[in-house]
Amino acid sequence: MTTPTASVPIDSPSAEGADSPAGRLPLVSLVVLATTGFILVAMETMPAGLLPQIASGLDTGEGTVGLLISAYALGTVIATVPAITLTRGVRRRPLLAAALTGLILSNLVTAVAPTVAVALVARFIAGAFSGTIWGMLAAYGRRISPEKQAGRSLAIVSAGAPVGFAFGTPLGSWIGTTLDWRWSFGGLSILGAIVLILVLTVVADAAPAPATSRLPLTRVIRIPGVAMILAVIATWMIAHNTLYTYIAPYLRTGGSGLGVDLTLLVYGISSIGGIIVTGALLDRHPRPLLHGSLAVFVGVGLILLVGHASAPAVLIAAVFWGLTFGGAAAQLQAALTTAGGDNADVANSFLPVAFNVAIFAAGIVGAGLLTVADGLVLPSVLIIFGAIALALTFIGRRNAFPARL
Repeated sequence: MTTPTASVPIDSPSAEGADSPAGRLPLVSLVVLATTGFILVAMETMPAGLLPQIASGLDTGEGTVGLLISAYALGTVIATVPAITLTRGVRRRPLLAAALTGLILSNLVTAVAPTVAVALVARFIAGAFSGTIWGMLAAYGRRISPEKQAGRSLAIVSAGAPVGFAFGTPLGSWIGTTLDWRWSFGGLSILGAIVLILVLTVVADAAPAPATSRLPLTRVIRIPGVAMILAVIATWMIAHNTLYTYIAPYLRTGGSGLGVDLTLLVYGISSIGGIIVTGALLDRHPRPLLHGSLAVFVGVGLILLVGHASAPAVLIAAVFWGLTFGGAAAQLQAALTTAGGDNADVANSFLPVAFNVAIFAAGIVGAGLLTVADGLVLPSVLIIFGAIALALTFIGRRNAFPARL
């Protein structure tokens, strides 16, 4: 198995890391990359917290507004792999800056869209730029970091996603309810502009993979371990997203008396703890960490299934749900980056595709189940698909999930 180069030359003398002692993490650069991940997650999920406000503002139904999330996901699925493949010879910082610029402008169009049709097109384009950024973030963070701290760098970069889930959407919902939904999207564009400036001024640059090492797209997917990792991503994400998307009917039917806001807040805060745990263990014990995370994740489903009427049981499950799933992105990105070697960017470009396909599939699975059963059936999906993902991590131990990064 080829191990990707984790530290590359820094061309800009002003970039962080140029004068840093050997072995020191470029923390500012990594935090900026993590903030980019926060923006991506908050931007994708923003409409979910503003359905009535957007529907009223665009004179349409809430079901149609829900398509703003689908359009974003579709743009990500369609554009990510081709975009990453076509830009493999481009230096990382200019590419990230260009993609961020496109994302900000697309989001601004959404903020001022006069009709839902314009908003849908803008969201599709935003999703395409988002997928391009997702496809490069993990490998970028790893390339500008010391090799012996590759796992920690990935954990820092990946922290933006759970923070976005925990606070981005609720904050956008509060702004949209207090002021106007357009301010929520406008505020994200302002934050994106600040991050863009930081990318151009303080984030370390990284060279693309050498031309001699770039494999065709069809051969990247056949690299030993890559397909298995993607299978784990898909099954784990379906297990998570089915319950996450339809947590309201589960809580309503379960009888615990808990609201969606408190439950997801507990989950979101705990997911940040999951990132911390992952950062501490990923470099030295990636395989046991992955096995343990999925095993406890399946246990969460069992608690939610059996203890659905108990508020303490559901909250305890939410804590462990966040702890186990919060570090999932970092763990799976680390596996893809290691398996992909010099082709890590393309390998990682499959991650947002698999993730968004899983979001789409989870919506269908959950909706279908809720037409024939109540919300208490949803933890069973978490248990079944989580167990499949766990089994796949054992089957793929040799090529997909190494004992060390």
